[in-house]
Amino acid sequence: MLNSFFSRRAMPGLLFGLVLFMHSLSARAALPIQHWTQASGAKVYLVESHGIAMLDVQIDFDAGGRRDPADKAGLSSAMSRMSGKGLAGRPGAMALDENQLSEAWADLGAVFTVSSGSDRLSFSLRSLSYPDLLAQSVALAARQIGEPALPEAVWQQERDRISAAIRESDTRPASVAGKAFREAVYGAHPYGLQTTPATLARITTADMRQFYAQHVEPCRAKVSVVGDVTRAQTDAMVTALLARLPQRDAARCQALPAVAEVQALTAPVNRSLAFESAQAHVLIGQPGYKRDDPDFFALTVGNYTLGGGGFVSRLTTEVREKRGLTYSVYSFFSPGLHAGAFTIGLQTRPDQAAQAVEVARTVLARFVAEGPTEAELKAAKDNLVGGFALRIDSNAKLLENISNIAWNNLPLDYLDTWTAQLEKITAADIKAAFSRKLQPERMVTVVLGAGP
Repeated sequence: MLNSFFSRRAMPGLLFGLVLFMHSLSARAALPIQHWTQASGAKVYLVESHGIAMLDVQIDFDAGGRRDPADKAGLSSAMSRMSGKGLAGRPGAMALDENQLSEAWADLGAVFTVSSGSDRLSFSLRSLSYPDLLAQSVALAARQIGEPALPEAVWQQERDRISAAIRESDTRPASVAGKAFREAVYGAHPYGLQTTPATLARITTADMRQFYAQHVEPCRAKVSVVGDVTRAQTDAMVTALLARLPQRDAARCQALPAVAEVQALTAPVNRSLAFESAQAHVLIGQPGYKRDDPDFFALTVGNYTLGGGGFVSRLTTEVREKRGLTYSVYSFFSPGLHAGAFTIGLQTRPDQAAQAVEVARTVLARFVAEGPTEAELKAAKDNLVGGFALRIDSNAKLLENISNIAWNNLPLDYLDTWTAQLEKITAADIKAAFSRKLQPERMVTVVLGAGP
């Protein structure tokens, strides 16, 4: 028994101290992902890894911020925050407040988290795979997934804390610039919704329960599992994890309403925001692409050259090295279920902001028009391929990749073919992809703190 060596109170230290490295995986090693759909409709994705007695699970639901009502922006995030504030009592299971729930997880040496992003609501469990401990961790996780207490008095306190944090963030230039940028890029799309004290004030625990009931059902679950379990054990575990949610036949699980796509910009948008700041904050961008877009690899390789490769990127060379206009400049895409933003960001002296914007725009326009050189293409591929093994060298990282495959309906051999897909990209592919996705003449430009 494990307790003959460690007390359960010592388990958190053991859990966090364990190194979760997988068996060595080369960039080209086959990685078998087992996939099946349960009778409930839950879709399960499993990678067995028996080198360490550890298990990582992520359960995703289409219940992220894109599902928030416009007048109650922040509902999904508030619900995820409140899910850890206690469990409702049921026959045979006593109610637990926040402290008791935290103590219960500490006793098990396991970690359970709930998070909400733009697209999904995620429940994550990390536990040792010893049968006695894992069974108890799964049982407690099932309760937290299916029986959150959502106490009204606690929500009143949390709402005040979140509102205070939002007001504080509105005193920081980066936060203010980011909000203005998202509003301009996404317009009325849910990706552009901003959580404010006013939207929080409209949210009640009854709203949370209704939202939860509409979106969190076994038939809507995508479950990713990495660790020391077999397929049979995983299937039983997933059934147990979802057992306290309302059960119904998968055939009766109706599709959620469609969410409109992000609209392309029809004209440039320029916003200059007055703000007392030692540095001007600059954001340039527009809607980019969806995660399942076939141009993903071309855009990934190309962006490394443009602004994602740090000191070897064109933006750094032109804006920082040649002209000394900034310490750091970068670019990235943030694809999701809808077209996430393409973003160029930098900070500079207020009196240099106009010049920095002009240089960044020129670099972008030239890259879209011409694409990378062959030398740049080779350097980008070498770096991305060489770093691939680091993307899957732990259970946690591998789980992130598996959940990405599950959520975005990517091929099961996605990781096996990743380097091959990347290596076959040509400079012409990159030029064509960037031309399809970006229109430099129709960009959002937000400059905060540049003065009159």
